[in-house]
Amino acid sequence: MSSDELLAQILRLPRHERARLAEELLSSLEELDEDEAAAAWASELERRSREVAEGNVQTVDWDTARTDLLMELQVRRARRAAS
Repeated sequence: MSSDELLAQILRLPRHERARLAEELLSSLEELDEDEAAAAWASELERRSREVAEGNVQTVDWDTARTDLLMELQVRRARRAAS
C-alpha cells in the first residue's frame, strides 16, 4: 500500500482516531535526549524566574490564566468550525 493510499484511508477515520494517530506519528519523530531536555528546561526555568524577579513580566493567578486559555480555545474551535 502506498503512503497516498494509507493517507486516504486514515482521512476516512473519525476525528478522534485521526488525532490519536497524528499524536503517535509526531511522537515517533521526536528523538529525546533526556540530559539535553533536562538542561533545556532548567535553562528555561531560570530565564522565566529571572524575568519575574526583575519585574519584566506580569504574573496572573490560575483562575485568570485558565479563563483566558478556555476563551482562546473557544475562539480557535469556532474558527476551525467556520472553515
